[in-house]
Amino acid sequence: MTAEATADLGQYVKRFNRASVLVVGDAMLDRYVYGTVTRVSPEAPVPILTVTREVAMPGGAGNVVRNLIALDAAAAFVSVVGDDQAGSDLTGLVGGQERVEPWLLVHGGRTTTLKTRYIAQGQHLIRADREETIDLPAKLAERLIRIALDAMAATTITVLSDYRKGVLSEDVCAALIAGAKKLGRRIIVDPKGRDWERYRGADVVTPNRRELHEATGLNVESEAGVVAAAQVLLQRYEFGALLVTRAEDGMSLITPTEIRHYPAEAREVFDVSGAGDTVVATLAAALAAEVPLAEAARLANIAGGIVVAKVGTAVARPADILAAIAPATGALQKVVTPAAAAEMAERWRLRGYRVGFTNGCFDLLHPGHVHLLEQCRTMCDRLIVGINSDASVQRLKGPTRPAQGEAARAAVLASLASIDLVCLFEDDTPIELIRLIKPDVLIKGADYTRETVVGAELVESWGGAVALAQLLPGHSTTATLARLRG
Repeated sequence: MTAEATADLGQYVKRFNRASVLVVGDAMLDRYVYGTVTRVSPEAPVPILTVTREVAMPGGAGNVVRNLIALDAAAAFVSVVGDDQAGSDLTGLVGGQERVEPWLLVHGGRTTTLKTRYIAQGQHLIRADREETIDLPAKLAERLIRIALDAMAATTITVLSDYRKGVLSEDVCAALIAGAKKLGRRIIVDPKGRDWERYRGADVVTPNRRELHEATGLNVESEAGVVAAAQVLLQRYEFGALLVTRAEDGMSLITPTEIRHYPAEAREVFDVSGAGDTVVATLAAALAAEVPLAEAARLANIAGGIVVAKVGTAVARPADILAAIAPATGALQKVVTPAAAAEMAERWRLRGYRVGFTNGCFDLLHPGHVHLLEQCRTMCDRLIVGINSDASVQRLKGPTRPAQGEAARAAVLASLASIDLVCLFEDDTPIELIRLIKPDVLIKGADYTRETVVGAELVESWGGAVALAQLLPGHSTTATLARLRG
């Protein structure tokens, strides 16, 4: 990719915060149960999972919304939940997100789709599903269509996220696609099933290779096979374009007038959960921000490559995409956003690593700092260092500090072998960064006590530890600055 093309893509990403997207589809609740397995049950030849924590998040069409919010876009969400605990939990999770206008209609007696995954030491043991897949009653479907059309008029792009759980029946899809044409809005469909008649006239359809095969019956293992199958569907259902995800082979964009293939972006694949939702959300955000289709597809491909390299149902953020477009080299790869640090910490924990955290201004790195950080590294398997931003340092130490800017301080720290990640924080204390990263061990110098370490009680609340590292006598930032100025 040329420098000019890279700059253009970067500018497109910065426009995502202008995007407004309507998502209509099947809402689900994804629950993850993490634990450890050390023995086999005496009752049956199955592992015993000792549960350590549980996480719940929106799934299905709700995960498309979650990805849109992560991209800084605004979203309206129209779906249906049951009158049950899972529906209540899902409503709270969706409603608690910023920049989301939720319309989750309640269908009494319906079972909210709940997918529970049991995971031990990073290995997926089993998934248990609870769901109902019948179409909505006529009156509820009519209400959903009415609300969706109103929301469609107030947004730029509509996504139909179909998991075949009953929300997007043939009549609902037809009404929404017809309504979009009247309003001059584009429709993106993430399809399921063999019969795509319900999606007729959609502007972009985003199947994976298996879904493309199911819809056509054609062999789609080769690039040429994917193109041939896509062209059949373009003609049969009058689609504007197909963006086909092909796993390790990348993605292909096929329209009536052009064919583009995008190579896979991920270097390592850890988890494909939710990658399709990330692709459709990124495509929708880009098109809503008036990015041309070919470039929107390229950004969606990059975003998909980012999330499959993360653990769990992850999201791609603008900073992630910008870093993938123009990656840092050398030590600067260690300088990451707080969100990226939190995701990496989770990935390390799932591999059984003990994650440590320390923080400071680190204004003019000196031997005392190096000694402290080397000790910190011996107390954990992976060390994350938080550093105060320039504004934070000024508030704490006065207008003459810092002696070096935040970018320089971060770069110098990242060059140390003892440090695995560096991230800036804007507040006067790192408490919110600690809450986000959830370190297993919080480390400060021996000039602190356990009672004066910020975040000590928080880390201990989830079973972590607080440790104090010995200082190197005669070395401090104040003394170093005095010597330099004297």
